[in-house]
Amino acid sequence: MLTLTGYDLNLPDLLDAARGTTSVALAPEGLERMRQSREVIDTAIADQVPVYGVTTGLGARATEPLDETTLADFSLQTLRGRAHAIGPPMPRDVVRAAMILRANTLLLGHAGARGAVARHLVDCLNADLTPVVGVIGSLGVADLIPNATLGLALVGEGEMTTADGQAGPSGDVMRTAGIEPLALGPRDGLALANHASLVAALSCVGLGAAQYSFHAAQSAAALSLLAFDANLAPFTERLLALRPLPGQALAAATIRDMLSGSALWKPGQARRLQDPLSFRNIPQIHGTADAALSALDALLWIEMNASSDNPAVLADSGEVLSTGNYFSAELANTVETVNRSFVHLTVAQLARISKHLNPAFSDLPLFLALPESGSNGFAPLMKTAEAILGALLHQAAPSPIWPSVNANGVEDCLSGAPIAATSLAQIAALSAQLSAVELIVAAQALDLRGTSAADMGAIADLHHWVRACSDPLTTDRPLAADVTRIALAISQGDLMA
Repeated sequence: MLTLTGYDLNLPDLLDAARGTTSVALAPEGLERMRQSREVIDTAIADQVPVYGVTTGLGARATEPLDETTLADFSLQTLRGRAHAIGPPMPRDVVRAAMILRANTLLLGHAGARGAVARHLVDCLNADLTPVVGVIGSLGVADLIPNATLGLALVGEGEMTTADGQAGPSGDVMRTAGIEPLALGPRDGLALANHASLVAALSCVGLGAAQYSFHAAQSAAALSLLAFDANLAPFTERLLALRPLPGQALAAATIRDMLSGSALWKPGQARRLQDPLSFRNIPQIHGTADAALSALDALLWIEMNASSDNPAVLADSGEVLSTGNYFSAELANTVETVNRSFVHLTVAQLARISKHLNPAFSDLPLFLALPESGSNGFAPLMKTAEAILGALLHQAAPSPIWPSVNANGVEDCLSGAPIAATSLAQIAALSAQLSAVELIVAAQALDLRGTSAADMGAIADLHHWVRACSDPLTTDRPLAADVTRIALAISQGDLMA
């Protein structure tokens, strides 16, 4: 059971609940904060105080007051008028993560929504019902379009999928599960639409995948170092301390642990005084990614436990004030830093793979093919590896930013964060595929070098795991299934485990 409080949600718990492995509950103190903030909204309505999106219109119409008739239906109108998300459906775990994040941040008591909104989100989560939301619609200035699409499903006018992936009209799907569609009160519609939980959810799911892929890249690099009989001097703690960057220190420490007990630590074991940069600079290259991932993790902890509502209710003072907390520029920049760090990571991977295949560098048979076999070994697989890198480089391009023309010029800036966050998930998947290639190639190089299990040390388990997924290449055969099998295991966290 994951109990949401509004203040202490973390990434592992969020991802577990988003994947449906834990149920979700709401802390009573959070619901009490929601009740108190709702009183402020009710007072503002009764006193006819101008409140954006509650007693006035939205966007360019924010200066127009709403009459009593319009006010009664405005929450539903808010969702209907903005539920325009298009394209393929977002992944189920992303939508569920967005629902969890919205429920959690509602408990902070700054949205002014009724407690029924948070309870309905949790009821649908625990019944394994997921709104269908298209991937296209948000500019990173709140996630109005996809959020409204999600919210409309909660009131019974969109689509939902069941636990087995069957989609249907959301009202029918909820009633079949014993849940009545959500009835909206004033402010509730805007509370479901005007916040940044969706882009935060995209980033959280992307970060989880990137963490798995980074660990796989670390593992593949360690196996490559052993297979190459590389020089481990650049991984020495005393040398790295001469330029004390935390990322490179952590990345190197992890690889030292992976290689503990291996023959590489024996004096004279290294074949070269200085290896190619793709081996020698692993601490610096992987350290860059490690530091970027850590920065994103820290930022997302804030995003998961903070209000991005506009307007925001300050219950202690009875105020409802306009904010800019929905604007996701810092998240966009931080995610893009991770995306670019994986460029350095994967370029080095491709370089290492190529060195294994080149006898001038590896002192092993050409393309790691068995001698006199007539095979080109792994040479054709290099085309696949380069294609993976090309696709990753494309995904890592910066998100475009332009002066927005939305809301008749009122909403004239955007962040591009959803594009960056969507790219992060794609980059993580592509990185897992390239790590799968490096693991298979490094395992073959180890076998051809005749390294014994005793000389592998702690990393012998990794070599055994790779060989359980992919047999040695003794004659030409398709390797797509092997690469896919290992990449899937990486993306599911099997290698991390």
